[in-house]
Amino acid sequence: MAVSVGDRVPDVQLKMVDGHKTEQVSTADVLGKGRVVLFGVPAAFSPTCSDVHLPGFVVRADELRAKGVDQVFCTAVNDAFVMSAWARSQGVEGSVWLLADGNGELARAMGLELDLTAGGLGVRNRRYAAVIEDGVVTHLMVEPNTGLDVSSADSVLSVLG
Repeated sequence: MAVSVGDRVPDVQLKMVDGHKTEQVSTADVLGKGRVVLFGVPAAFSPTCSDVHLPGFVVRADELRAKGVDQVFCTAVNDAFVMSAWARSQGVEGSVWLLADGNGELARAMGLELDLTAGGLGVRNRRYAAVIEDGVVTHLMVEPNTGLDVSSADSVLSVLG
C-alpha cells in the first residue's frame, strides 16, 4: 500500500549526494525535521527526469524556500555513483540534495515502485512529489502515468500557497 497524506515517511538508509561527497543518511533524519519536499523520479539521466523534472526544482529552489521549505530532496532507484554524476551534470549544488535509493528500499517502503522490467529498467520509483512536515506527509502528488503532470516544482509551489 502506498504512503498517503498523514503517514510518517518510512525510515530507511540511503546515500545522500551533492556531486562531490556522499554520506549515508537515515530518511528519519533528513526528511523528519522541518518542512521538506521529496520528489521521486524513475531514473537519473532519463529524458524527462533530466530535461524537466529535476531542473524545475533546481530553478525554483529559492521560491520553494521562500514558501517555507527547508530542504528539497530528489530520490531515484540508482546507485550513489550514478546520482553523484547526475548531481554534477545538473548543477544541483546548493538547491537540491539527491538521495540514492540503490536497492529501491525507500520506493518499496513508500509503496511507490514502478515495474519497468519490460523495458529493461527493472523496478524503479514512480514519479511523485511530497511535502513533508516533521516526517509526516502533508501533500502527495503521484503521477498516474510516466509523464510529468502533477509532480512538478510548479505543482508543489501551488499547494504551498
